[in-house]
Amino acid sequence: MARARTTRFVSGARWGAAVLACAGAVCLPLCAGAATASDADGPDSPFWAEPVNRPAKQAQIWQERGREEEAQAVRRIAVQPTAVWMTGDDPEEQAGRVVEEAERAGRIPLLVAYDIPHRDCGQYSSGGAPTAAAYREWVARAAAGIGERRAWVVLEPDAVAQWASGCLQADAKAERLGLLAEAVRTFKARRGTSVYVDAGNAGWISDQRLLAGALQQAGIAKADGFALNVSNFHTTSVTRAYGGRLSDLLGGAHYIIDTSRNGNGPLPPAPPGSGDESWCNPPGRALGTPPTTATGDPRVDAFVWVKRPGESDGSCRGAPQAGRWWSEYALGLATASPAPTQ
Repeated sequence: MARARTTRFVSGARWGAAVLACAGAVCLPLCAGAATASDADGPDSPFWAEPVNRPAKQAQIWQERGREEEAQAVRRIAVQPTAVWMTGDDPEEQAGRVVEEAERAGRIPLLVAYDIPHRDCGQYSSGGAPTAAAYREWVARAAAGIGERRAWVVLEPDAVAQWASGCLQADAKAERLGLLAEAVRTFKARRGTSVYVDAGNAGWISDQRLLAGALQQAGIAKADGFALNVSNFHTTSVTRAYGGRLSDLLGGAHYIIDTSRNGNGPLPPAPPGSGDESWCNPPGRALGTPPTTATGDPRVDAFVWVKRPGESDGSCRGAPQAGRWWSEYALGLATASPAPTQ
């Protein structure tokens, strides 16, 4: 299993390195004087940066208002390759647009499939497909949009970890892992698609044998690996230690790490009963390592930005709803100094 996954990844990395030489800079036309994605992302990064995005628009607004330092700071986010979360009842058009634009740029897009029934156990990002049948159709439409073009898909953030945490009702729990396994097969039927099943974060599921068993039922053997730290803040070193142990339980499975906001690690846990959610828009955090495939670990396929810094985790600490842009939080992330070691 590990050998097959390594072969696919090396081929993709070589492909990315080849196209980088001829792709040229990906410019942000909304921001005068902005850096290019090739200047800003990590070394050996084959990933696509959406040229028109919310941070870029925010930078333009601030520049027009004379807030040049703030505009320059938020451009640090705008130029980075960041995942596109597939939304709406029919993701085919969105997925198709993204992969087509990325292909023209000679880069690989990172997509997030996020529509599992009973999503987020009714919390800030609740929703998802109304039935299992609707979810199967949604996944089929997303895969059709990707077609045979190159893409990496992060499959259903939190879905497996929430299954393991016990927050799902019995009927939802009974169907979830099977639905994920079907989704893996549907996406992997597209020859250019790599799939990473989300596995939560280092501070969530302590019983890694339980988590590994859930991932196996969710189709990890047919996927390219698992994803860790999506939308969270755990440092890269802590995440690698956790991921290494989980990988061992899965026969050497590869994985990717979301480093978008982990430059200062997580906020310390709040006292029990305080009602303070330390994972939700914590203050004082910083940007992490830019997206790259140069991870220094043969089992870590890439550091990626799955969560776009500046998009809210949920309506806590005076923030807007989950997924909405919060300019002042983005500015805090972009101007904070990361810890010397991550």
